[in-house]
Amino acid sequence: MRRTCPRASRGGAITDRDAQLLRALHDEHADALLAHALRLTGGDRQRAEDLVQETLLRAWRHPEALDPSRGPVRGWLFTTARNLAIDAWRRRTARGGEVVTDEVPEPPPTVDEADRAVEAWTVAEALARLSPAHRDVLVECFYQGRSVNEAAARLGIPPGTVKSRTHYALRSLRLVLEEMGVTR
Repeated sequence: MRRTCPRASRGGAITDRDAQLLRALHDEHADALLAHALRLTGGDRQRAEDLVQETLLRAWRHPEALDPSRGPVRGWLFTTARNLAIDAWRRRTARGGEVVTDEVPEPPPTVDEADRAVEAWTVAEALARLSPAHRDVLVECFYQGRSVNEAAARLGIPPGTVKSRTHYALRSLRLVLEEMGVTR
């Protein structure tokens, strides 16, 4: 079955200019958009390719969205792809007989290793500026993943002291990070 395009249904045919615009849009953004769509679809290549195709079709239907004065085109494309993925997920979960999850598909956050290294260095520097008692309780509870009782046993202090030190240590850490120029 051949689908008619909205411009053609309004009496116009696809022009060479439209075709060139679509080709340029595809050439510039398709690879990144496909990678994004693969994350959104959990690696399902067929669904990801359909998502890219539908996203580019939406871009063609709404050329005003591609105006650089409205913001980056790639951002609009990624947002449109995400919205389409959510819509598709909702359609699938509304039908019976399919596996349903309670979570809307979110792409995993992309982590830049350089950013991660800088963050680790910044946190290590901030922790070094805390008192040993505050640093110890944060390391036990947050980095070692110990419960309040486990941290208390390891540090040789009562559980109530672990709780209060954790509270004041987090406050101190927040202040140190602010002094270092780190904002939320």
